[in-house]
Amino acid sequence: MFLLAAESIVVRVSPISQQQNLATAVSLTRWLVAHGFPATEPADAPQPVAYESYAVTFWQHYPQPEHGRPPTGRLGGLLRALHSLPAPPVTLPQYQPLASLKGAVESSTHLGPDAGAWLMERRQELLNAYVGLEFPLGHGHIHGDAYPGNTLWDAQNIRLGDWDEAALGPREIDLANTFQGVRFGRTSAELDDFSRRYGYDIREWPGLPVLVGIRDLHTLGSFIRRADRGDVAAANQLFYRIETLRNMDKQAKWASS
Repeated sequence: MFLLAAESIVVRVSPISQQQNLATAVSLTRWLVAHGFPATEPADAPQPVAYESYAVTFWQHYPQPEHGRPPTGRLGGLLRALHSLPAPPVTLPQYQPLASLKGAVESSTHLGPDAGAWLMERRQELLNAYVGLEFPLGHGHIHGDAYPGNTLWDAQNIRLGDWDEAALGPREIDLANTFQGVRFGRTSAELDDFSRRYGYDIREWPGLPVLVGIRDLHTLGSFIRRADRGDVAAANQLFYRIETLRNMDKQAKWASS
């Protein structure tokens, strides 16, 4: 990402393989903003722009204060508002859990065969469990990557960004990611506030451990790719996460980057 400070525009450079997802994100966020939902707003320009092996998008810049990210609970209110909107006139893909992880594991040059085999077995175990879930909140448009780290201050208000994984799927997907955040130090009080603002406590639903497990594996994809590029810190964090998952250590804290 690059900031064009004079224009107050953020430039996001992505792989060309993401071009369709980015086009969907731009169309969806324009519709959301027009309907009063506080999504991060794309710049008023034709986009995405393809350049060689990259797809480029342009977004309004929201300068962030020094007092930290928005409170976790505020995301619950945003998701409640998002899920209450009518279906957007944008063709969204069906949510496919752990679809990208398979490719990341199979193409990895850094994962050893033992770790790779365990990840694929765990992935299939979670997918089998996912198929058997019943979702009391129903299906509809979802953010797909909703967690507090994707919220931004806009003066005293909050906006929700990073819409590249928007999809059609179970509403619970958008809630579970925040609860997986206990691995990063999220507190019970924060989760209580999130649930209150959304109006539903997903901790009372027996399917939550499956979605948390899916999110645990989903977070490994970027670390696998970074490790393949020679990022030593990412490789260390990757194997630490895999070790804690294999040992079923739910109390272990993970580094956020």
